[in-house]
Amino acid sequence: MELVTLERIQAARELLKGVTRVTPMEHARDLRRLHGGPVHLKCENLQRTGSFKIRGAYTRIHGLTEAERERGVVAASAGNHAQGVALASSLLGAKSTVFMPLRAPLPKLAATRGYGADVHLHGALLEETLRAAIEFGERTGAVFIHPFDHPDVIAGQGTVGLEILEQVPGVKTILVATGGGGLVGGVASAVKALRPDVRVVGVQAEEAAAYPPSLAAGAPVRLSTTSTMADGIAVGEPGLVSFAHVESLVDDVVTVSEQFLSRAVLLCLERRKLVVEPAGAATVAALLQHPGVFEPPVVAILSGGNVDPVLLLQIIQHGMTAGGRYLHLRLRVPDRPGSLVGVLSCVSELGANVLDVEHSRISGSLDLGEADVALSLETRGPEHCKEVEVALTNAGYTVV
Repeated sequence: MELVTLERIQAARELLKGVTRVTPMEHARDLRRLHGGPVHLKCENLQRTGSFKIRGAYTRIHGLTEAERERGVVAASAGNHAQGVALASSLLGAKSTVFMPLRAPLPKLAATRGYGADVHLHGALLEETLRAAIEFGERTGAVFIHPFDHPDVIAGQGTVGLEILEQVPGVKTILVATGGGGLVGGVASAVKALRPDVRVVGVQAEEAAAYPPSLAAGAPVRLSTTSTMADGIAVGEPGLVSFAHVESLVDDVVTVSEQFLSRAVLLCLERRKLVVEPAGAATVAALLQHPGVFEPPVVAILSGGNVDPVLLLQIIQHGMTAGGRYLHLRLRVPDRPGSLVGVLSCVSELGANVLDVEHSRISGSLDLGEADVALSLETRGPEHCKEVEVALTNAGYTVV
């Protein structure tokens, strides 16, 4: 299969001038010590529509004939591709129809409609939504805009790679969040043509990693299930076009756990003041989970920032738990006046914040004269958790 050329990506970049933004590059000093050198974040979460998807969508729709654009376009997406197609279609004067899963986050649904798309909610799974969109195109003549498996889409996404080489000329490793493979395939096409020494590494969620078995088999392999908070990269099977690019040009594909995905979202929010969705933060999760593996200078692409506020709250709580910022304790204390006050005073002196307290004097496991206290605390991290446990034990309380 013929791969996307550098010339095609450069042409896409000219086409996208005035349509997309050259997104900023942030220096992540807090990640430097994990990898022994500079780490930079390419902020595609600050791109128009909140992700890189507008690049590929605009390039693809612009490449249609006038007759094709008159028939309109159709797409299926849980959010980011939907918004990219909706905006690109509006800019190019084409009618867009977007199919989204029934449980698509309300902010993404509202944004897609706000960009001018006619939205249909269909299917509990993205595969069902995808089939509905394809059937709609066959029935109406609307052109189906694939989220990743088309040369024009890959060329558009490849413009991210050109910007990275200009912004960080000395880059040695580029990390790319990978679902279907359009972004990593495009970035690799651009980067390898100009700097073949730069390593391009795809990053997938452990619970939705179709590329490792596909690369091992030498052809796309379909996963039986995908279950990850990173819905933007939860793709069950690579496409033929994107797979060919990844197999030929991408140096490695690594996976990250749900725990590190949530920690990465929290780190971006706390330390970088950036709102990044779990899929967009997959590259930061790789930096956290695989310290010392990637040769610096490293550029990690933050591929998107469209996250439902309700999910963001859950992720923050999950990330704080994973990072040792919450401590749950059960203590045995003397059943006498002032015991609970003594426990809370000790916790207060140590600087831990009490989130919840449960005090019980009735339990078959308690000895006479004992009471049970369950504490939920907010701490500064794992070392602070240990400090609290040791202090309570030294104060005479039994940590169960």
